[in-house]
Amino acid sequence: MRACRLNRCNDTTKSLSTRAWAELVLLALIWGGSFLSVHIALEEVPVLTSVAHRTGWAMLVLWGVVLVMRLTIPRDPRVWGAFLVMGLLNNVIPFALMAWGQLHIEVGLTSILNATTAVFGVIVAAIVFADERLSARKLVGVTLGFLGVATAIGLNQFANLDLRCIAQLAVLLGTLSYAFASAWARLTLSGLAPQVAAAGMLTGSTLIILPAALLIDGPIQFDLMAQTWGAILYYAVIATAGAYLLYYRVLGMAGSGNLMLVTFLIPPVSIVLGWAVLGEALSPRAYIGFALLALGMVVLDGRVWAWFRSAK
Repeated sequence: MRACRLNRCNDTTKSLSTRAWAELVLLALIWGGSFLSVHIALEEVPVLTSVAHRTGWAMLVLWGVVLVMRLTIPRDPRVWGAFLVMGLLNNVIPFALMAWGQLHIEVGLTSILNATTAVFGVIVAAIVFADERLSARKLVGVTLGFLGVATAIGLNQFANLDLRCIAQLAVLLGTLSYAFASAWARLTLSGLAPQVAAAGMLTGSTLIILPAALLIDGPIQFDLMAQTWGAILYYAVIATAGAYLLYYRVLGMAGSGNLMLVTFLIPPVSIVLGWAVLGEALSPRAYIGFALLALGMVVLDGRVWAWFRSAK
């Protein structure tokens, strides 16, 4: 799940039209499928190379959109510097950590842990911005969220600290990076058209990840199996470039509060795909943890909390 990064929007009162619901569900299906496609690509492509494919192809698609729409391309070096930082925080670090994590944990569990982006986002915003203080409601939501994560992982597993535990921690660090990216975008990129900001961010991330991939993984191989190319094109063109464009369409129609609903829909999609395609089966604690995490996000959303207080 990606928080509202490039535009600060807190509308939780908009009613959802049928079209908004349809596009919201479509976005959840697209992002839910991205975890499976990454898993498939990693069977043949190294981690950093898989990230370079993701950001590089998505960058080309989005710059094509910017040119077709004739949007203004920024020239200020400070903006391009902000793109580099945004690319690092929003793409390079989380994509790499989560891809590596998926080598050792299930697709469905990765998507559940990815949902903690909203929880970390509240904490980082409270630290960085004076108008985002950690209220009692947010504190309850954050607590439930972390309780859900602890349940999904199983704190007793840290006694061994094996690769599986480290992989889960890597995914969580990726979601923390998303949270810092959200704050950075609000500080530096709020005045840009979202298509330009997304294209610039992916340019920054590609400039960082491509040399790293060449240095660590070696030359990029293009003679890949058809299913690998299919997975790469899916998570780069559809689940990154296309999803960014769809994200801002839904944001405009529904507001960020309603857009948060996509967070609840992504893990079930990934869990079903992991089971159907890969034969994955998650432990009961993973489902209990997701339920607690979802409850925490409901509290963070605020509408149920407001209804509960007004009913007193």
